[in-house]
Amino acid sequence: MTDDFRRGLPAPPPLGAAALPPGTYAGQVVLVTGGGTGLGKAIAAEFARLGADLVIASRRAEQLAAARDELAAVPGAGRVTAAVCDIRDPERVADVFDAAEAAFGLPDVLVNNAAANFPSPAEDLSPNAWRAVVDITLTGTWFMTREFGRRHLTARTPGSIVNIGASYAWTGGPGFAHSAAAKAGVKNLVETLAVEWGPYGIQINGLVPGLFPHADMTGDIRGGLDRAAPDGKDGRQPALRVGESRELGWAATFLASPYARFVTGHTLVVDGANWQRRALVNPEVVPVREQLGRGPFGA
Repeated sequence: MTDDFRRGLPAPPPLGAAALPPGTYAGQVVLVTGGGTGLGKAIAAEFARLGADLVIASRRAEQLAAARDELAAVPGAGRVTAAVCDIRDPERVADVFDAAEAAFGLPDVLVNNAAANFPSPAEDLSPNAWRAVVDITLTGTWFMTREFGRRHLTARTPGSIVNIGASYAWTGGPGFAHSAAAKAGVKNLVETLAVEWGPYGIQINGLVPGLFPHADMTGDIRGGLDRAAPDGKDGRQPALRVGESRELGWAATFLASPYARFVTGHTLVVDGANWQRRALVNPEVVPVREQLGRGPFGA
């Protein structure tokens, strides 16, 4: 086999293409946390393209304002509003749902995208560092999910939830003990609530992104990607390419759509099979501390 044969997975359709019929979400309200930047904004854009009325929530007002204007300009978009919210605070969570209902009505779809993360050896994690990540990624997701579920149960209406996860919920995440533990909890919520709330018409699924470069990536992540794949072709991925943000948006819009009503309790990994990659011979073990360039603990 020659290099010419190894072309990887084909590129997706162009930006602006839709995986579902136009107007699939017309008249529906979609609430996306962390919707002001990055993958959250990309997911929101695909719901907008299909006619949804959008509510994007984030802690940073300036990012929300810019994203609101950008999403409102997406062809086919419905109405768009933004709400500042710290999802760690259940009172603020209730306020966001109140604002969404006042603007457009009870959200039909909730996308729990907001999360926090940073690399660290487990032994270096302070109590505050642990809480910062777990409180946003797991507890905040739970507060949003709980509020959505309770309001739909009260209204006796169906709804759909998509939780953004991570593959180390299955595999463990050396260097990310706090985030991996939180994402494992998020995955378990998907499986638990699908059974509890299914009888009432509420479906819940998970969506795990692989490597999706975007404009809001931090400098260290972007720098590492550029060094590993200077020509834009990532040989570390079985697909021989990274993902395009719209591919994640297409997956999210499908999972929450009328065409996936019998799909619930499932977590879909969209990463070109990268999380399943294994070497025939394992590479040498390099402790997390060394990978992060840190000296001996306690020295």
